Amino acid sequence: MTEAPMTYARYLALDDLLACQQPRSDCDDEMLFIIIHQTKELWLKQAIRELKLAASQVESGALVPAYKALARFSRIQAVLTLSWDVLATMTPSDYTRFRDVLGPSSGFQSDQFRTIEYMLGLKDARFLAYQDDRPAAKAAMQAALDAPSLWDLAIRAAARAGLPIPADVLKRDVTQPYAANPAVEAAFLTVYQQPETYWELYQLAEKLVDIDDAMATWRHKHVLTVSRVIGGKMGTGGTAGVGYLQSTVGKRAFPELWSLRTAL
Repeated sequence: MTEAPMTYARYLALDDLLACQQPRSDCDDEMLFIIIHQTKELWLKQAIRELKLAASQVESGALVPAYKALARFSRIQAVLTLSWDVLATMTPSDYTRFRDVLGPSSGFQSDQFRTIEYMLGLKDARFLAYQDDRPAAKAAMQAALDAPSLWDLAIRAAARAGLPIPADVLKRDVTQPYAANPAVEAAFLTVYQQPETYWELYQLAEKLVDIDDAMATWRHKHVLTVSRVIGGKMGTGGTAGVGYLQSTVGKRAFPELWSLRTAL
């Protein structure tokens, strides 16, 4: 028996994909809420693939090829940020009609978002506990927590290029949050002062700044959207809502790439 020709719907598994939206209320806006968040998770899945590729390339010294994956990751971040504008069409009254069906669930619990934070270097093992009922998701997070972050790998690349990076930075416990180091700032300041000499590192650094910039923009837009929809109420899942989100806006995965600008 010959297999039927491939179709658009079969290739994309559309029947399965479009059956994944299961509103728990009769409110029209709940479908929008579900689709927005499911779409975000699909983009996060692709974003993780791009970061894994970029990390392996930076680790092997292939800095130029890594630019493509990092640039694509930044474009995905832009799409994720734009999606807040769609969600913001939902008014507070709209959301109130179905918010109770969410129970304690919250985007705070997204394992893929936390995996991305870990891969960038924003490590906090406390988020693992939210995946106790999902072993595969928890294992993926744990692997990202245990691995060197993209910033750790970029710093090692700088050391390979002959820049003076302290041994304690190169051998640090990568499961812990990264703390800015004056010697790392000085090394990358040299990169920015001599871009012709360290061109590949210079371009890599700017790709990383793009990512941090886009992440800060995403966080800021998240704060505005949540503030617009629920005001100062507590978030689902027991979070502090806007207060918690506002506290994350200042996070930077690559802190020395920002602080060195003052010294240029």
